[in-house]
Amino acid sequence: MADPAKTSPGNSEGDFFVDTSCINCDTCRQLAPDTFADGGDYSRVYKQPDSPGARLDATRALIACPTGSIGKRDSDPGLIREATESFPLTIEKNVYYCGFNSAASYGGNSFLVVHEGGNWLIDSPRFNRHLQESIARLGGIRYIFLTHEDDVADAHRFQRAFQAERIIHEKALSAQPEAEIVVHGYDSLPMPGEFLIVPTPGHTRGHMVLLYDSRYLFSGDHLYLDRQSGRLQAHPRHCWYSWTEQIESMEKLLHLDFQWVLAGHGDRGRLAEQEVKDQLRQLIIDMRGMKRKSAH
Repeated sequence: MADPAKTSPGNSEGDFFVDTSCINCDTCRQLAPDTFADGGDYSRVYKQPDSPGARLDATRALIACPTGSIGKRDSDPGLIREATESFPLTIEKNVYYCGFNSAASYGGNSFLVVHEGGNWLIDSPRFNRHLQESIARLGGIRYIFLTHEDDVADAHRFQRAFQAERIIHEKALSAQPEAEIVVHGYDSLPMPGEFLIVPTPGHTRGHMVLLYDSRYLFSGDHLYLDRQSGRLQAHPRHCWYSWTEQIESMEKLLHLDFQWVLAGHGDRGRLAEQEVKDQLRQLIIDMRGMKRKSAH
């Protein structure tokens, strides 16, 4: 629970606040960009929500915050209930954002695809009874796709709750050694129901992305959409294994068709298909430049 005595610097005076337990993971800024901003070491409330929709968005951010660092001074059980029950949050059609981000994944996002062949959970949120029950009403979970070892969070608990099969790359297996499906090598792997697993080493050795319906790319920590510029981004400071291999993996994506980028860390959003390809080409050029700069 957030502590008003430890309010982080730069908070606007009013009902909502962020305290110094914040890890600046960006979850709140994705959910309520009109309320929360980057304050350097912490997120901050730069503008108090002034409409019912803005207050709901800010409360969703409070619920999703992985460290419980967002507080609300005025008690409003009805608003808390409404925000809680809105998760998983619809992105488009049968694709959802789970909320309940986990500190174990440094606030990484988790997504759910509801599918007639069995639902897919992409990376793991923190385990929560409400979320478990909501997912059960949507048909449960058949597969838990883990992009890499950083974002497994409570995957084992969701696996047990739904008797799901976890999918992970062999180079990330230490994070879930009892995973039911292990991907070997670096060739793309088609799965039933218009899913394609694409190994993308770079951020980590065993990183993978998931393409669904030639429309949605669940990109883990490989690729994200920058909120300010509206452009696709990657950066060497977030690369733990090989920047050279991450560039090569980015080139793989040029051969895929998709519009949505649904990132584990960083913002999510939709671009026109040709815009995706144009931005990817430019990003690869920029990444090569960043590689050269980082070598000096």
